[in-house]
Formats: sequence, structure tokens, C-alpha cells
Amino acid sequence: MAIPTSRTAEAGEIAVDNSKCNGCGLCVEVCSDLEFKIINGKAVPSGTSVFGCIGCGHCMALCPQDAIKITGRDLSVSDIFPLEDKVKANFVDFYSLLQSRRSIRKFKDQEVSPDKIEKILQAAQMAPMGIPPSDVNVLVIRGSEKNHQFASDFCDLLNNQQWLVSKWFIYLMRLFQGKEVGNYFRNFIRPLVHTYIDFMKDGKNAITYDAPLALYFYGTIYSDPADPVIAATYAMLAAESLGLATCMIGGVHPFLQNGPAAEKFRIKYGIRQKSRAGLILLVGYPKIKFRRGINRSFAHIDYQ
Repeated sequence: MAIPTSRTAEAGEIAVDNSKCNGCGLCVEVCSDLEFKIINGKAVPSGTSVFGCIGCGHCMALCPQDAIKITGRDLSVSDIFPLEDKVKANFVDFYSLLQSRRSIRKFKDQEVSPDKIEKILQAAQMAPMGIPPSDVNVLVIRGSEKNHQFASDFCDLLNNQQWLVSKWFIYLMRLFQGKEVGNYFRNFIRPLVHTYIDFMKDGKNAITYDAPLALYFYGTIYSDPADPVIAATYAMLAAESLGLATCMIGGVHPFLQNGPAAEKFRIKYGIRQKSRAGLILLVGYPKIKFRRGINRSFAHIDYQ
């Protein structure tokens, strides 16, 4: 038995080197799927796991004797690397980065170098996921001209989907999904769509803002809806740490999921499939510089 993803339907394979294993039991303790048990002072696969090895690699990364090897589920021994025993990042610097970050929609006409793009993607690939291997896909759109064309094609798609913001559809949304959803469509989605289309008619891109780089993170039917959002957040923080400015765009993904026009758009841009969640991250060098930060807050913080 194995938990399927778009990349694999097989369970990981566990191999324990008995000549190295000292029976410490850390693998038993760390594995949430009960993959191991200790017999005669040695760790062995239990054969009674719930889901089958998902390839998280916890046991392989934890074993002090380097006695465990996991293969399969797009995981191999070559993916393991040593960790340095030092402070990874101090809170003061990290919080300073968070305080200075703001959503930027005005970018300099300056490309993001391939080296920085690669670093952003490397960081994003380290994001946690619901079930490994990651089912997050990334579409990398490089250059302001390509991003303008992407936005223009998206507006053509919206012209074919304006029924989604028609009065009768919003009335049905309010009737069957509740007043809050109906108000959301009427007060946000409808003016957003009209703004996208009207601005593009004047040659103004209010979608990807002709950013020098756009990264579209999206999942699959198997992935947790949070997975692409978390990966995009990791990419955002990595870009900010490299001196770049960013902006999250959530208004594109929902319109790429259903209908022949959306399918045609996905095919044109190599978007592999429909998915429950997705985000576009705009990246570039900012035209403006903020002099002050603004505190943010949650709706509530309740302690139990």
C-alpha cells in the first residue's frame, strides 16, 4: 500500500545495514507510520505500517550510524547531505527582512539573473509538503515582454469567462454558497475582472505588471492545497533575501481551472494540469523604496 502522488504510486524501499545498526531505536521513534521495529537489537522494517513508506527521509537523516537507506518515491541516497551544527539564522535579521517586505508592483527594467532565479527555486524546493515527493509545479516566465503577453492572453481568457461575474451567477453563488461568498464575488471578483480587462485594453498590465520574472506555483489533484502556497512563500522570502522585491498574485489561478478556453491557455503555457491551489509570485528590482514599515495583525490570537 502506498499514498499516490502525480510522481509516484509506489512506496519507498527501506534497507537497513545490520552491520552498522546499533539498535538505538531513533528510527522507530521518528517514523510516524510505524515502519520500524527493533528485533534482537537491530532495526528492521515492521511490515505493519499504515500507508507504506512515503519517502520523507526522516529515518535516513536521523540515523547516527548511517545504517538506513531509503530509495523510491523520487528519493535517493544522493539527496542526503550533512547539516552543520550552528545557528541557521538569527531571529533579529529574519524579522527585519519580514518587516521590510511589502508587495511591489512597480519594477525597474532590469532582468533577474539566472543565478538568482536558481537560488530562489532551490529555496522553494525546501518547502514542507503534505505528502512527499512534492507535487508542486512551477512555471517560470522570464522577461517583462513574456509577462505582458501572458497577461494579455489571460485577459482574452477572461473575456470568455465573464459569465462568472454576471449578476445571475453571483445571485446563484449567494443563494447556494451564502451571503459572504456572493458579496465576495460582487465586491471583489467582478471589479477585479473588469479592471484586468479594461486596463489591458489600454495596454496596461494590472495582472503581472510586466515584472521581469513571474513564478507560477501550482499543485496537482493529489497535493495538499497548502503546498504551492508554502513553496511560493519560501520563494518570496528567498527573493527578498537576495535584494529583490516581490508580490503575490492570487487572481489568476482560479480562472485557469475549468472550461475549454482555460484548457487551451494551460496547453499554450505548458501548465501541466488543473489544481486546487496556486499562486503567482512576481519578482524584480523595485522602482520605489519604502521608508517606513507598517505593523500587521491577525484577526484573533486565542490561547488555550
